[in-house]
Amino acid sequence: MTPFISIQSVTKIFQKGQSLIKPLEDLSLDVPQGEFLSLMGPSGSGKTTLLNLIAGIDRPNSGKIIIDKREVSGLSRAELTRWRARHVGYIFQLYHLVPILSAYENVELPLLLGKLGKAERQERILAALDLVGLADRADHRPAELSGGQEQRVAIARAIVHDPGLLVADEPTGDLDRESADGILKLLGSLADDHGKTIVMVTHDPRAAAAAHRSLHLEKGRFVESPTGHSVSASPSR
Repeated sequence: MTPFISIQSVTKIFQKGQSLIKPLEDLSLDVPQGEFLSLMGPSGSGKTTLLNLIAGIDRPNSGKIIIDKREVSGLSRAELTRWRARHVGYIFQLYHLVPILSAYENVELPLLLGKLGKAERQERILAALDLVGLADRADHRPAELSGGQEQRVAIARAIVHDPGLLVADEPTGDLDRESADGILKLLGSLADDHGKTIVMVTHDPRAAAAAHRSLHLEKGRFVESPTGHSVSASPSR
């Protein structure tokens, strides 16, 4: 079966002053559709760089990134922007909600860039809020919500345009354990029940354990995890 995400011999290089930094070197990875994958590793290991490449925020210096049978690594900046708007949902540690807007209005923001009519926007927004368990909080502003509820609104905003790919950067890093567990359960449901492919960066071993598969990065390469468990860039599901 063709993987949903195929990363083929990718290298990424940044220039810092007179030095060249290579956060990723000849990295390959396959991710099937509907997998919930976690990426772990110390600061500077390349995991956030990899997440940004998968999300189309940046492009590799060499190698290919193919997502849902499309080579996104070859797209222009303008093409990448259009592709991201349609195919990628973003979930961050800090929720980036607009304080003066209600949950409904925050979820609506990505749809305002498109051509949907008001009735169809409303249908999608209410469906997304219902999916994250916040249909009864649609008119609440962020200050009236708990941290876990704010993250659920952010997830609803990420999925309201029905992307196939969700990228999550420390999505539970600012939450207490109970709220974090609820968010991880929700992400698992989005993969298992709705076919979303999710790539999550985390420092939390408990969060990583909630994913279908966890990979550990060190200096731009996949390595054995510190716990001694082997890791593989090939899916086992």
